Amino acid sequence: MMAFTLELDDDQVTVRDWLHGFAAEVIRPAAAEWDEREETPWPVIQEAARLGIYSLDFYAQQYADPSGLGIPIAMEELFWGDAGIGLSLVGTTLAAVSVLANGTDEQIGTWVPQMFGTPDDVKVAAFCSSEPDAGSDVSAMRTRAVYDEAKDEWVIDGTKTWATNGGIAGVHVVVATVDPALGARGQASLVIPPNTPGLSQGQKFRKHGIRASHTAEVVLDGVRVPGHCLLGGREKLEERLARARERAAAESRGDAGQRGRNAAMATFEASRPAVGAQAVGIARAAYEVALDYARTRVQFGRPIIDNQGIAFTLADMRTRIDAARLLVWRASWMAANNRPFTAAEGSMSKLYAGETAKWVTAQAMQILGGNGFTREYPVERMHRDAAIYTIFEGTSEIQRLVIARTLSGLPIR
Repeated sequence: MMAFTLELDDDQVTVRDWLHGFAAEVIRPAAAEWDEREETPWPVIQEAARLGIYSLDFYAQQYADPSGLGIPIAMEELFWGDAGIGLSLVGTTLAAVSVLANGTDEQIGTWVPQMFGTPDDVKVAAFCSSEPDAGSDVSAMRTRAVYDEAKDEWVIDGTKTWATNGGIAGVHVVVATVDPALGARGQASLVIPPNTPGLSQGQKFRKHGIRASHTAEVVLDGVRVPGHCLLGGREKLEERLARARERAAAESRGDAGQRGRNAAMATFEASRPAVGAQAVGIARAAYEVALDYARTRVQFGRPIIDNQGIAFTLADMRTRIDAARLLVWRASWMAANNRPFTAAEGSMSKLYAGETAKWVTAQAMQILGGNGFTREYPVERMHRDAAIYTIFEGTSEIQRLVIARTLSGLPIR
């Protein structure tokens, strides 16, 4: 196990500074344009691919960092540049991580490289889980996958929503119910290859923020994929379903406790610090704009930072940002070193970082006054982008529920 430290090594500093330069020189100059266009910033993605940032190798190296800090460092710098473009650059990793976590070696080697494409022909991938009636309540999922044994194919029907890169992706990874009687335990993930008949883009969402990131519905109408597209394979699925049926039977007798649900919660917990790191990047960017503005904006003969009301707000902004980063780094280190989240530390990091991003960007707008409300300054865009961080990847209310259940050991509703 690697010891927890706040000192970055030389490699981490090099990566951080490299990404910061890319964010400052490539992402930021393009941010306002792609926010207004509400389109995927393909030229930025291609430039990132050319430099090696948008690639399987880059993200794999960051995930492999034994300190756990590779991913949060990368996320903070990219989202310091811009959240919408940042999501366009990292959205593919949602699908890639799903395959890496659940797929066989053959599936990983086949599908993950296709998700990124090449610098000359970049691709994106989509992870499709949420549904119109199944967001936080994953047990309400209606998308079905039925196995056609005669043809060794899975037939998938349903509608997914809030899918990053949904419809424009080459490879889609879809979570579907294979045994409705088991609820969330009866679900599996399947890869849908490029150009598969029956998959289409539904509504593209026009969003309040993160507008450079494509978000849409994905409609699955009789989609057929080969049996080998089931992540992990059918044998592994049948073994897992058999265990789930045994657990469900035991719970119905009242002798199984909460072990199954806690194990699932721990899996979700491990992914939340990366989202928290994105929020830290947005908050830091807004704070820096506000600090610079307060130093140079003169009212009544002196810079406005000379007023305690402004100076104290900036002090609180910086304090909350640093506290959020520490929570993210702690949870990231714990996940990388297989330390159990006994106090829902993953949810703590995402909750506090998301709330911090909303609060800090709001204060930045206030410090800039009327200028903060215009698109001449970036803080209004940052404030719009920050709003999603108390909503997606588990709302703040869901994070508090997870934390409260973990601390109390009770099924709080």
